[in-house]
Amino acid sequence: MAQLSPDGIKALDQVVARATRERKIPGFVFCASNVDEEIYLSSNGYKVVSDPSSGPVTPDTPFWICSQTKLIVHIAALQLIEQGRLSQETAVADFFPEFSNAVVIDDITSPASSYKPARTIMRVEHLLNFTSGLYYPVQAVKNVSLPPAYLTPHSKSDPHAEFFRVMKGNLPGIPLKFEPGTNFAYGFSSDILGFIVENVTGMSLEEYCQTNIFSPLKIKASFYLTPGIAKDSITISYRNSDGTLEPMTDQVKLIERNPNEVSVFIGGIGIYTSLRDYLSLLRHLLQIHSGRLTIQGILSPQTVHELFVPALPPEGLGSLQQFTDGYKDHPGNNQWSTALAVTTSDWPGRRKKGSAFWSGWAGTFYFMDPTTGIAFVFGTQILPSRDPEVTKLYTELEETLYAGLKHE
Repeated sequence: MAQLSPDGIKALDQVVARATRERKIPGFVFCASNVDEEIYLSSNGYKVVSDPSSGPVTPDTPFWICSQTKLIVHIAALQLIEQGRLSQETAVADFFPEFSNAVVIDDITSPASSYKPARTIMRVEHLLNFTSGLYYPVQAVKNVSLPPAYLTPHSKSDPHAEFFRVMKGNLPGIPLKFEPGTNFAYGFSSDILGFIVENVTGMSLEEYCQTNIFSPLKIKASFYLTPGIAKDSITISYRNSDGTLEPMTDQVKLIERNPNEVSVFIGGIGIYTSLRDYLSLLRHLLQIHSGRLTIQGILSPQTVHELFVPALPPEGLGSLQQFTDGYKDHPGNNQWSTALAVTTSDWPGRRKKGSAFWSGWAGTFYFMDPTTGIAFVFGTQILPSRDPEVTKLYTELEETLYAGLKHE
């Protein structure tokens, strides 16, 4: 069982204290767990950057976890597959006819690119492992802005159709980067998977996740930024070109945050929860994986095992590597499973081969390392995304955590 030594705790305390003192990033939370329990927890700073009157960030402070939402939505779909209500082989067009005439774009960087009809049927399995061909627009991939489909006002009469309309733009069909099943692209796969969960169950994604994931694990999370969540949340900070931080106003357009206007539940980016609650989800998955869970899990051991198993075709490896090359926190080659990225080698001084990981656009990160028996969550709220100071601290905390582990 992995534990932190007294010297390991002291070393982490020192890193956290220095980061808090230097104030190079806004308030943050860092927490780690072994298979059984939390082994380190620290919360620091204020809910509004440099404003003590806003109150302290606490372990239970809600964050907008952005793409950490994807894992939760994939869990929902995998639950339905286990129950026989959904199949990995099912065609996406069986749920949404808009996908029956998808087109493959020759140059996704060009607004006037040529295209051709897709020849391959897009299936649920392609959404799970991000080989669907669905992609985020170039500006979103570069972390400059969110995709237009995330930002358009929500249609209450037919929210899915409106989402698809914005995705299509002036094209005759849903645009794809490549034929489904042949490559990797980071994009709208999780959103469409969430729409399928709603279609199969007759429930909103919010209702389904509350009933089948959040409630069983006693997690406080929601796609709605309710007044209560908003009041308790950490505010997003913005780093100016001169390096200074200020509370974000309108520098970057965000998803709909008025709960009364939300009718599209965005499975790629839409959940608000505390990082401590997210850690409890990761610990639950590690408990299932290790066989140590003493209650009914939210997924079967076989399905959880597949979360850590590479699922990309050979060509997808290069595309994933190209996507993560600019991230200094992603050393070495990696793969993708049915829900998230997977390490294919040890990261020196950090997580081990076979760890599953990802992050959130507004400054959150996580991983599960079943070899060591450790789960890790760290985050703040800051834009532009991939802030170098945040990445630097996140990496240092992980290295310090591993250096301080002992096994009992």
